[in-house]
Amino acid sequence: MKILIVIPSRYKSSRFPGKSLADLVGKPMVQHVYEKAIQSKKASRVVVATDDQRIYDVITKFGGDVMMTDGGHLTGTDRIIEVSEKVKGDIFINVQGDEPLIRPEDIDLLIDKMVSDPTCEVATLCHPIHGDEALNPNVVKVIRSGSGKALYFSRRAIPFSKKNIHHVTYLKHVGVYGYSCKVLSEYKNLPYSYLENMEQLEQLRLLEAGISIDVIETGRAGQGVDTPEDLEKVKQIMMNRVSQN
Repeated sequence: MKILIVIPSRYKSSRFPGKSLADLVGKPMVQHVYEKAIQSKKASRVVVATDDQRIYDVITKFGGDVMMTDGGHLTGTDRIIEVSEKVKGDIFINVQGDEPLIRPEDIDLLIDKMVSDPTCEVATLCHPIHGDEALNPNVVKVIRSGSGKALYFSRRAIPFSKKNIHHVTYLKHVGVYGYSCKVLSEYKNLPYSYLENMEQLEQLRLLEAGISIDVIETGRAGQGVDTPEDLEKVKQIMMNRVSQN
């Protein structure tokens, strides 16, 4: 079984332009993501998918595997679909280019689920959070069925506590996905959905189309990078780890 990790990476981020190439303790952020991904024990190949020559050149310079993709793609998933049409594979893992603290074992957790369960077409990760973090609209929350299938993703704090229970446990969605090749071929023909447009969450397109998403709970994920402030937090985390070692 051929398993590809694809890291979609673009330069024109609305909140943080050029963040893929932002310096993070001496390396561009996308290099940190790549170096984490290649530590996966289950993947056959790791490739960065970009539409920007600057990113392409940086990946090439440090010896990474990179593909140039169409500049018209609106989402990272669209970019992964293009890769799946050019490179044969059974499972494609989407690792976001702004997750420099991603754990290789979490990537392998997704792969294990998809390999062991042939009915699993899409899988992703989550972990528990509490309180103020759940109120942040940049933190995507998910609720699951008893069998671990996603019921809904939202930027709102879900589930809503009508009785004003203060110790609600929320599940933060970790934006790493596993897709079967089959579901990617279907995805490209799905129309943009009402809920996707409302929440600006592309995974809702799959749920509205009736495609189930398995959500696997893992340990608390590292800080992702959406803003320059997030980058500074990740820098501090990395420097602290270096000093501790």
